[in-house]
Amino acid sequence: MYQILTLNKIAKIGLDKFSADYVCGDDIQNPDAIMVRSAVMHDMELSASTLAIARAGAGVNNIPLDKCAEQGIVVFNTPGANANAVKELVILGMLLASRKVVDAIDWCKGLAGETGVAKTVEKGKSAYAGPEIKGKTLGVIGLGAIGLLVANAAIDLGMDVNGYDPFLSVKGAHALNAKVEITADMAEIFANCDYISVHVPLNDQTRGLVNKDTIATMKDGVRILNFARGELVDTADIIEALDSGKVASYVVDFPTDGIIGAKGVIAIPHLGASTPESEDNCAVMAAEEIRAYLENGSIINSVNMPCVTLGKFTAKRVCVIHKKDALSAVTEALKNADSITSNTRGDYSYTVADMAEAVSLDGIDGVIKVRVLG
Repeated sequence: MYQILTLNKIAKIGLDKFSADYVCGDDIQNPDAIMVRSAVMHDMELSASTLAIARAGAGVNNIPLDKCAEQGIVVFNTPGANANAVKELVILGMLLASRKVVDAIDWCKGLAGETGVAKTVEKGKSAYAGPEIKGKTLGVIGLGAIGLLVANAAIDLGMDVNGYDPFLSVKGAHALNAKVEITADMAEIFANCDYISVHVPLNDQTRGLVNKDTIATMKDGVRILNFARGELVDTADIIEALDSGKVASYVVDFPTDGIIGAKGVIAIPHLGASTPESEDNCAVMAAEEIRAYLENGSIINSVNMPCVTLGKFTAKRVCVIHKKDALSAVTEALKNADSITSNTRGDYSYTVADMAEAVSLDGIDGVIKVRVLG
């Protein structure tokens, strides 16, 4: 019987993917796996029984990835499951930024109780005029599942689109509208675009990607959209640019103390994936990833371990998470296997062997976790 701890409310359609061999709940003490959405896990003590964590969403900043890797805990995310939901909000954000819709609505609300509202509206509406997006240039930094959809949607809306992604996959390139102009230099996005939408993960290389220096190279009146992670944009620098008029609007899905109420900011309370369809998609994918790993040993969409997709097995399946330096010793110990598969990511390797009887890997330096299925 497998036990699954849920740290947030997980859509029922996802939990229904677990068979009768599973127990799911928010009060399980020694789980085999954990499902999480936004709960912060960095200070959480992880049980020795925990084999996997599935994030029902794309970002994994709330999960201690290095700590999990050291303990042999596989961390999954659900790339693409919420992509359409975020894409729709990005397009909405671009329109809100252009037409000053939020400020205009707030102004209308302030007219409640007055007489002659129709005449006041006609007289005052010019203060909220804004440009159309058709014919403007959108720069998309990061052409993963979300950025790709944003780029294609913008083309359909009559925009010119420049894209930047040094890690663009072959599959992504094929899915991208042929009208999207790909650049190998992010500086061209900053210099040439009327709108810039950021879709990259947060790490040491991308933190503060939009800052005083990069903003200085942008067009006057540029509109910036951030539906990826708040820390990708330097708060002090963007506020200064908004005050000076260099940046016309900043739309962000990650409000903070420093950004709320600032001039030109449209702060949305992290609604990117907040649709029932997205929550369902993420829950289903997360549940399927957990089942594939616990029952079959397959690692799909992991963010801290190498991915290995496996077929069914008939006897014993030995699954070994180990340091890459131990690969030779592990494969030597499993040399009598009927079949053996290995993959490496960074400092970690994952080796799976199908064999008639499991063998001991005790004493091999670098072996972190061993599971025997069957």
